[in-house]
Amino acid sequence: MKRGFKIYVYPHRRDHPFANALLPVTFEPGGNYASESYFKKVLMKSHFTTKDPYKADLFFLPFSIARLRHDDRVGVGGIQDFIRDYIFNISQKYPYWNRTGGADHFYAACHSIGRSAMEKADAVRFNAIQVVCSASYFLSGYIPHKDACLPQIWPRQENPSNLDSSKRTKLAFFAGSINSPVRERLLQVWANDSEIVVHFGRLNTSYADELLNSKFCLHVKGFEVNTARIADSIYYGCVPLIIANHYDLPFADILNWKSFSVVVATLDIPLLKSILKSISSQEYKTLRENVLKIRKHFRWNTPPVDYDAFYMVMYELWLRRSSIPPLLLGTSSAHSQ
Repeated sequence: MKRGFKIYVYPHRRDHPFANALLPVTFEPGGNYASESYFKKVLMKSHFTTKDPYKADLFFLPFSIARLRHDDRVGVGGIQDFIRDYIFNISQKYPYWNRTGGADHFYAACHSIGRSAMEKADAVRFNAIQVVCSASYFLSGYIPHKDACLPQIWPRQENPSNLDSSKRTKLAFFAGSINSPVRERLLQVWANDSEIVVHFGRLNTSYADELLNSKFCLHVKGFEVNTARIADSIYYGCVPLIIANHYDLPFADILNWKSFSVVVATLDIPLLKSILKSISSQEYKTLRENVLKIRKHFRWNTPPVDYDAFYMVMYELWLRRSSIPPLLLGTSSAHSQ
């Protein structure tokens, strides 16, 4: 993959009216939805890109949902029209979209609005590869095995000094807002428990310390199935406990999630303590050792480092490139007429 995989990025000049949304950011991405900007920034500086579209395996649609969302000329209400018009324009200017109906094209988005942004561009939803953080089997706009989950990662550079500490005194920990029935149920059952610490609202203690002091760290579905809590847990060496039905987990084609996490159905929230206490000391030790082994896959680096989040996403794309029928890729220009 590293040697032969090539991506053609639709080119845009720096004086383009929407260069802010079409070109990579010039600063170091940060915040809850940084994965979108990191991927684009790293990709466009990588050896994977080619200026020759006839050497390309895939074509990248470089619009940034996060940037368009905050652009007063577009905003949340205008993103659907922007995407529709963008696809129309490239399909008129270039032959590549029409050649496959967009099947060898992809975009990346981390904010959940990226899904609804395609409502007026059905060909993107149904044909193109959607690399998105909001990856749910339950949603009609997301097609597993065609699309891929972009891991939501809050960027952090330094390793915690006490990462290898075995003094994790809490059985499980969660902190977040009450923005879903799943979290309401979690609060209802475990709000006053001494071993499973469930905190809603602003923490009075260090979030990092809470994760470092817990054996299991909960990722619980909020507005969407995804949050940055899985990557947070992994970063701090805490075994992820995932309560998010229908979540197409990041790198599910590559990683064995059962080897380093615990996935619990929403209906089993009242059984959390018994489920966790049924895990033996040796089983927990193995889970945690595997968490430390896969930490490298959930980090963004500039420039990228082998097996980091960027290379993992690229491998997901490579797998999907391989599933595009050769007849589509070899179609003549008659399809664009």
